[in-house]
Amino acid sequence: MKKILITILILTVTLSFSQDSDWVDLFDGKTLNGWHKYNGDKTDAWYVENGELILTSKNNNASGGNDIVTDKKYTNFELSIEWNIPKGGNSGVMFGVEEMEGADAPWKTGPEIQVLDNRNFDGGGSHRIHRAPALYGLKPIGKVKYNSYGKWNHLLLKIDHKKNTGSITFNGEFVYSFPLSGPEWDKLVSRSKFSDDEYFKDLKPSHPFFTYAPYFGKFKTGKIALQDHGYSVRFRNIKIREF
Repeated sequence: MKKILITILILTVTLSFSQDSDWVDLFDGKTLNGWHKYNGDKTDAWYVENGELILTSKNNNASGGNDIVTDKKYTNFELSIEWNIPKGGNSGVMFGVEEMEGADAPWKTGPEIQVLDNRNFDGGGSHRIHRAPALYGLKPIGKVKYNSYGKWNHLLLKIDHKKNTGSITFNGEFVYSFPLSGPEWDKLVSRSKFSDDEYFKDLKPSHPFFTYAPYFGKFKTGKIALQDHGYSVRFRNIKIREF
């Protein structure tokens, strides 16, 4: 009996160690190694302090053009990341990002998980499809366990193209899953600002909110991006586990 219990304990510890060791740091807590400016090279807008990756900004709700992306591309993975936004702040975490001509911002290729001060942002926090941690502009969220501005929130994003499923877990609570391709995904996009659907054609010329992005969500393998939306933001403990 003792031998059985010891064997089970060893297997449990070994499995736990193996699972933990699968995680790879995307941010070393000291430098910007492994990251670069989207469609560029270096940027002075981001810096590292106390193990945090920090964006300096004027907090004016306008893209500062200093989005950063990973050097490496990923297909099937879990991404674990903590973020802290100031009062009224706005940012985002994107996946499936492709650097290319014809896409001057990462959101034009990569779907975004919203990073937002839900209570105080002026321009979208009242809409469930724009609140953190929604799949921005595509699928609304209900009530979530959300820590207000100035406090840390934890996002766990799982992207599994083998099962055609993405999922969001926020502060330890499952939020929802979503398709990554196929008819269900196409339906979500068709009713979003990224679409060229007939429904939006009359609105887009006079309403800058609607911006057709023909390459949006088209890349199964892509980079991870952190958004500069004109607000300061802090990230830490950024890890990824491929499968």
